[in-house]
Amino acid sequence: MIEQWWTDSPACCAPPVGPPPILLLAGEPQSAAAARNFVREFVSYHVPGVSEDYVETVVLVACELVTNSIRYGTEPGDSVRVVLDADDNRTRVEVHDPVRRRPRLRPVSHERDRGRGLIILDALCPGSWGIEDIPFGKAVWAEVKAP
Repeated sequence: MIEQWWTDSPACCAPPVGPPPILLLAGEPQSAAAARNFVREFVSYHVPGVSEDYVETVVLVACELVTNSIRYGTEPGDSVRVVLDADDNRTRVEVHDPVRRRPRLRPVSHERDRGRGLIILDALCPGSWGIEDIPFGKAVWAEVKAP
């Protein structure tokens, strides 16, 4: 009987097809490159036929979120989690980190070298991004609308 259970396992238990929707990263600056590769592969597979510009926009959004999360939402030894969801209308990027402190949009300044991440995010995803509390920190998310 056990053998039959293994051979006739329901579809709900089948392994997912294609790149997974979640990536766990070390809270280190080098992790941004891994996030870019992960997002590029996920979007290209799960949203076939979209333009390279669309894929690169989602990659840029993810990279900004991951970089901000690592810079402001982690301490040494912490991790961040990237969660993706895509359909024909949009691609959602979430980045979870362990710090509850919320990022804030700062005025544009030509004198600072940093602090432009949310300005870029707001330009690429106007009105389609936000911050939510999660059990062990926060999730910063953005949705890139499909062309």
